[in-house]
Amino acid sequence: MRIFIDSANIEEIREINNMGFLAGVTTNPSLVAKEKRDYHQVIREIAAIVDGPISAEVISLDLDGMLQEAEVLAQIHTNVVIKIPLTATGLQAISILSKKEIATNATLIFSANQAILAARAGASYVSPFLGRVDDNGNDGMILLNDIVTVFDNYMLDTEIIAASIRHPMHVIQAAKNGSHIATIPYKVIKQMIKHPMTDAGIEKFLRDWKESM
Repeated sequence: MRIFIDSANIEEIREINNMGFLAGVTTNPSLVAKEKRDYHQVIREIAAIVDGPISAEVISLDLDGMLQEAEVLAQIHTNVVIKIPLTATGLQAISILSKKEIATNATLIFSANQAILAARAGASYVSPFLGRVDDNGNDGMILLNDIVTVFDNYMLDTEIIAASIRHPMHVIQAAKNGSHIATIPYKVIKQMIKHPMTDAGIEKFLRDWKESM
């Protein structure tokens, strides 16, 4: 399973990228709005840091607006993937963009049915929102497993991005359930790195070293 970061903060992205495991980035208008910066400039800066797919979301809900925004975003860098919400109009946009060989990420997926339709429309990626499914009293991992099973059964090329990751166990569960990618917030990546026994081990090594001097 590949690791993406879900962020629009340039310093966070640079820090995690320097660790050597980062394979891509997902953003959305909410994340960029928190940075209070120009959307397109943020995407350009991310593309200069990370050599991998960068999901940039359209804001328009009508077909023409989606397509116009997608064309502009796609021109920023060859690694830009157009993130489109799963609606009837979104499916139209995904289909049109796929025929133009513009990569797309169908976002706000909450059912296997939505994921199947997105894949058949030509989406490069689908993003089931696991944490939000959990928040509504259901099990996001059941949703993920359903999507993985169907995609494997029919050997669909569309890749699955486990999104709305809330804690490190979500990452392990996503990997065990066969997700191709997990897109993870900065805070959760930092939690994944840290373990109290590692810290205790380092302290012991240093203490033993000082005592031997």
